Amino acid sequence: MDLKIRTKHVDSIPVIELEGEVDVYTAPRLKSRLIDLVDQGKYQIIVDLEAVDFMDSSGLGVLVGGLKRVRTHDGAVHIVCTKEKILKIFRITGLTKVFQIHDDQNAAVASLAE
Repeated sequence: MDLKIRTKHVDSIPVIELEGEVDVYTAPRLKSRLIDLVDQGKYQIIVDLEAVDFMDSSGLGVLVGGLKRVRTHDGAVHIVCTKEKILKIFRITGLTKVFQIHDDQNAAVASLAE
C-alpha cells in the first residue's frame, strides 16, 4: 500500500494527515514534508495517524527526527492517534513519553495553542 500525505493548517498550525503505510519505502516522503515545514519556519506541527494502517521503525525514526528538528527552535510535534495497533508501537518504544498523543486534531491544536 502507498502513503497519502495531505497538509492543512488549523489556526496556522500545520497538520500532516497520513493515510496508508509508513514504512521504509514511504517514510522518506514524510521526512521530506517535515523538513519542508521546518524550512518554512513551522515549528509546531501535528501529525495525524488516524488513517495509518501500518508503521514500522523507519516511520518512528522520521517522527523522532522531525521532533529533534523543531526542538532546536523550541517547537513540538504532536501526534493524533487512537488506533491501538499504532499506539502499541509508541508504548513499546517508550515514545509515549516523548510525544504528546491526542485523540483528535482539535485537542492537539488546543494543546499547542496554550
